[in-house]
Amino acid sequence: MTDGLQKIPLRRIDGSETTLAEFDGKVLLVVNVASQCGLTPQYGGLEKLYARYREQGFEVLGFPANEFGAQEPGTNGEIAQFCETRFGVTFPMFEKIVVKGADKHPLYETLTNAQAKAGVNAKTASPGPADAAAPDEIAWNFEKFIVSRTGDVVARLAPTVVPEDPDLIAIIDAELSKA
Repeated sequence: MTDGLQKIPLRRIDGSETTLAEFDGKVLLVVNVASQCGLTPQYGGLEKLYARYREQGFEVLGFPANEFGAQEPGTNGEIAQFCETRFGVTFPMFEKIVVKGADKHPLYETLTNAQAKAGVNAKTASPGPADAAAPDEIAWNFEKFIVSRTGDVVARLAPTVVPEDPDLIAIIDAELSKA
């Protein structure tokens, strides 16, 4: 994994410190999530993806964020409980962070710089307001980034691309097939 992503300090939802170095050599699906969004049912699909592919070196990483319609107002503990009880989430969840604007977390700064919206796959329609995001900003909850085993950001998918989408599955399969 490239040093840039690998060294960014993170905190799991339980408060423990980590970095993406923990996931070195794995294909990552990084998603900004929210509990009170129309797209929240995607948690179920994300969990199914994780269960289907984790033994092959795949991780879903959930990052709660409250920038879009205040749809993630809970504490980290409340978010963790919601994810576990409502959707049976077992994939790694991280503490609530800022994913856009002046206080954007370094992880999202790196992800959006690596994969600006202009270069994104065709499925980029945002469910939010038309002016919701500049090209390098997150458009809405459940925007997705795929990071290769070597740490390259290889795809950025719109919030409306569901975890079951054949295009998303094809990207994951292709990345997992690479040594």
